[in-house]
Amino acid sequence: MSQPEEKPKGDPWHAFGYIVAGVAFYGFLGWLADLWLGTRYLVAIGILIGAALGIYMTFSRFRPEPTEQPTQDPEQDT
Repeated sequence: MSQPEEKPKGDPWHAFGYIVAGVAFYGFLGWLADLWLGTRYLVAIGILIGAALGIYMTFSRFRPEPTEQPTQDPEQDT
């Protein structure tokens, strides 16, 4: 008999959305900070941080659930 196919936990567009939203949101915050502080590098830092957080959110949502392993009772070993 064949094993039942596992269905994906979520829509792949969620992963794309997390990454794009992180880049857009933190890039925008970096741009605002650049305007406020008169710098030119915070937008790049914001984009990198947004991408990293978007990837983290993607992994945390789509990671496989741990399988339950039976625990051994130390009293039953004797």
